[in-house]
Amino acid sequence: MTEIETPNEQTVEPVKEPIALDNPAYYINREVSNLAFNQRVLAQATAAEHPLLERLKFLLIFSSNLDEFFEIRVAGLMQSIKYERESIGPDGQHPREVLREISEQCHKVVDSQYQILNDILIPELARENIYFLRRRDWTAEQYEWIEEYINCNVLPIISPIGIDPAHPFPRLVNKSLNFIIELEGNDAFGRDLNYAVVPAPRSLPRLIELPPELGGEGHNIVFLSSMIHAHADRLFPGMKIRGCYQFRITRNADLDVDVEGIADLARALRGELHSRRFGTAVRLEVADNCPKETTDFLLKEVGLTEQELYRVNGPVNIKRLFSLLSMVNKPELLYPPFTPKMPKGLSRKDNIFDAVSRKDYLLLHPFESFTPVIQLLRQAANDPNVVAIKQTLYRSGGTNSSIVDALVDAARNGKEVTVVVELRARFDEEENLELASRLQEAGVVVVYGVVGYKTHAKMILIVRREGDNLKRYVHLGTGNYHSGNARLYTDYSYLTADEVMGEDVHRVFQQLTGMGKTERMDKVLHAPFTLKRQLLKLIDGEIKATAEGQQGRIILKCNGLTEPKVIQALYKASQAGVQIDLLIRGMCCLRPGIEGVSENIRVFSTIGRFLEHTRVYYFENAREKIYCASADLMERNLTRRVETAFPITSAELVQRVHNELLLYIEDSRQRWCLDKNGIYTQVEQGISAPTQSQLLAQLSS
Repeated sequence: MTEIETPNEQTVEPVKEPIALDNPAYYINREVSNLAFNQRVLAQATAAEHPLLERLKFLLIFSSNLDEFFEIRVAGLMQSIKYERESIGPDGQHPREVLREISEQCHKVVDSQYQILNDILIPELARENIYFLRRRDWTAEQYEWIEEYINCNVLPIISPIGIDPAHPFPRLVNKSLNFIIELEGNDAFGRDLNYAVVPAPRSLPRLIELPPELGGEGHNIVFLSSMIHAHADRLFPGMKIRGCYQFRITRNADLDVDVEGIADLARALRGELHSRRFGTAVRLEVADNCPKETTDFLLKEVGLTEQELYRVNGPVNIKRLFSLLSMVNKPELLYPPFTPKMPKGLSRKDNIFDAVSRKDYLLLHPFESFTPVIQLLRQAANDPNVVAIKQTLYRSGGTNSSIVDALVDAARNGKEVTVVVELRARFDEEENLELASRLQEAGVVVVYGVVGYKTHAKMILIVRREGDNLKRYVHLGTGNYHSGNARLYTDYSYLTADEVMGEDVHRVFQQLTGMGKTERMDKVLHAPFTLKRQLLKLIDGEIKATAEGQQGRIILKCNGLTEPKVIQALYKASQAGVQIDLLIRGMCCLRPGIEGVSENIRVFSTIGRFLEHTRVYYFENAREKIYCASADLMERNLTRRVETAFPITSAELVQRVHNELLLYIEDSRQRWCLDKNGIYTQVEQGISAPTQSQLLAQLSS
C-alpha cells in the first residue's frame, strides 16, 4: 500500500496578546517604597565603614525622616479615608491596605531602630567614654547635682496638668515630649485624680552633661526625661505616683491652604503655620513599660487605634540626640574633613563673567565648591555693568544666607532684582516668609510664583551691559541655593553664557512673574508644559534607535520615580531591547526584572556620606545626550511644579557626566539593587571603592 504524502503543515505561532503595562502587579506602592528608602538609611547605622558618630547621625536622620513620613504621607492617607477621598494608585492598593502594610513594617523597623541604639551604638559610645547614665546608676553625688538642676531649671517652668472634667486632656504640641502620670489619692481640693499630663519644657535641652568631677573621664550625659521621671513626685505633693511614662504624639503637619480665591498667599500661609503644631494625631509613641490601661486611655484621648500605637524602648524624642554631636569633641569619630575643589578660573580673584564667557562650567557639589555660585552673585551685585538679576529661591538657608546677602546688596546698589520665593517649600515656609520680608525691605521685587504650582526650578539670570549689547549669564542647578546643603548633598551647578539658554531662562522668568501664553523653548525643557512630553519622546527615540539596529541606552538618576506614564514608557523601551539603568535614591514604583516587561531594566540606590540629589537624564541616541534637571520623575514634579531640565552641550562635559554615572552603576559597596518583588539588597561583592569616595578622590584632590 502506497503511503500518501501530505504537504508539510506550517506551524503557526499563536498571536501573543500585548502585555497590559498598567497592570497593578507591575507597580510598587509609593509609600511602601518611601519606607524602604528610610530602611536603607537606618541600615547605615550598623555599617562599619562609617565612623561611629556618623552612624549615630544615620539613625537620627532615619528618625527625622520617619517623623516626616507620618506627618505627611501617613497623615495624607488617613485624611483621604476620613473624608472619603480615597484614590487607588497604579499599584491597585486601597489606602486602608497601604496603612496596614505601613503599620506592620513600621512597627518592625522602629523596634530595630531602638535595638541598634541600645545594643550597638550606646555600648560603642561607652567604649569611647561617652556615657548615657540611667537613673539606677546615678551616684549620690550625681543625684544631688541633678536635684539642684531640677530645682533651678525645670520645676520653675514645668506645668503639670491634672485630668478631670474641668481640665480635659490637653492639646499637646506635635512631637513634644510628655509624661502620663498615674496618680492615687486626693489633691488639695479633694479631687480623686487618676491621671495627669506633664509636658516637658520645650526650651530645655534634652541631654544634660554632668560636670567632669561627678563622672570621671569622658562625657557623662543624662536625659532630661530621666530627670523629670526621677522627680515626678515633686510635682504632685501628698499624692502617690503609681506610674510615670513618657509619650509623644505625631500630628498631621501638611499645610492645608486652599489656593482658590486667595488674595494674599503670604497672609494665608502665616495663618496656617500655627495649626501645623496641633493637627490631627496620626501616631502615638509610649514607653514600652506603659500599662495597657494607660495606653488605652491615651489612644482614646487622641483618637487613635492600636495600629497607630508604637511602644519604644528608649527616648520617644530620639531625634533630639542630635545635640550630642555639639557636646562632644571627637573628630576621630566623624568623617575626615575635606576641602571642595575650586575650579580653575572661578576663584574669588577671577572675574567670573570673563570665565563663563569663554566656556561653560559644570560643578559637582560637594566635591567642587559652591563658592563660585555665591561669587557670581556677589560680583554681579558690585559690577556697575550688571543691570538686572533674577533668581528663584526654594530653600536658601534663611535670612542669613550668603546668597540672600548678595541679592540685598545688589538691590541697594541700584540693580533691578527680582526674586521668585516659593513660600510653600515644606517645613521652610516660615523661614521663607521672613526671607521674603527682608528682600522686600531692601527693594527687591518679590513674587511668589504661580498659585497652584510650586516653583522648584533653580535658576539665576544676570543681565550685563557689555559695550552696546546686553548679555545674559545663567546659573541652572539640580539643588537648592543653600550653601550648607551644598556641602552635604550631591548636586550639579551649570554656569553658561549661551545666548539660547539665556533666552529660554528669560522666558521662564517672564512666565513666573508676568502673564501670557506658553512660549516655545529652544533648549530648556520646562514643567509643567514640555518636560514630561519631551522625556517620553526621548525614551521613544531609544526604542526607534534599537529597532534600527543601534544600541538603545537610557540612564536616569534622580530621587524618585513614581510617574505612571514614564514607568510605562520605560517598560516599552525594555520590551524593545533598550538597556536601562535607573539610579533612584528614594521612592521607585517601577519593578525591574519582570519577564516580558522589564528584563532590561536595573534599579540601583546609593546611600552614603552625602545625600544623592543630582537629577540627570542620559539618552544614548538623542541629539542632546545628557540633561541635568531640578525635577524628579514624579507626578508632582512633572505636572504640578515649575521645573527645568537643561542640556549639557559641551562634548567634554557630556563625557564627564557619563563617566560619573557609570561610577554609580559599577559601585559595589554603596549600591543597593531592587528586585521585581520590591526588595532592596546591598551589593558587597567586588573590590571597587564606594562611589562617593571615588568622586571625592577625583574631584577634591
